Amino acid sequence: MTPRICVSILPQNGAEALRLIEKAEVAHADFIEVRLDRLENLGGLADLAAHGKTPKIATDKASRKESAHRQMLIAAAKSGFEYVDVELSTTQLEGLVKELKELGAKPIVSFHKFGASLNLSELNNVLEREMSSGAEVCKIVTTAKQMEDNLTTLNFTSVASSKAKVVCFCMGELGKVSRLLSPLFGGFFTFASLDRGSETAPGQITIQEMKASYELLG
Repeated sequence: MTPRICVSILPQNGAEALRLIEKAEVAHADFIEVRLDRLENLGGLADLAAHGKTPKIATDKASRKESAHRQMLIAAAKSGFEYVDVELSTTQLEGLVKELKELGAKPIVSFHKFGASLNLSELNNVLEREMSSGAEVCKIVTTAKQMEDNLTTLNFTSVASSKAKVVCFCMGELGKVSRLLSPLFGGFFTFASLDRGSETAPGQITIQEMKASYELLG
């Protein structure tokens, strides 16, 4: 199995987004997550989606009104993004997931647990809810408070990957182990930063460091 790496970028504007997409392609990312948090101009989304050949994920974590947030995600799907990330807590989730599919995008339904981890029962509960929503990819990210939390997410990923496309690991400094190993346990892909200092979540490793680690692991 060749581990797949998604590079996450958080551009300030469209021009920076195009530059970072090019840089991620040079680094041979398997996916590029374009964080739309800071972008206000919906008109430039098609240019981002069409730039380069790497599949792109549209994600919006900005503190917008829910109507504006939905508009952003729907606009990303209409613009040609292959994947669109939707939070599990979104109201009328199933309707949004269905609409994104009708527009040609593959919905990633995601759940984040900041500051704590989940046990196997809780992880399975989240997975069932994500699968029931119609998700193409189920993303569950927790926070490692101790090294053993990585084992829980890796064991879960190993089993869950036979049911669905799963992205699951722990955030935080202690979560780097599961970030790195998740694809080796069946995870659909894992996340990396483009460079040191450009991390979009705590505990992210650079794509160069990840690729070097996979080479060492054989």
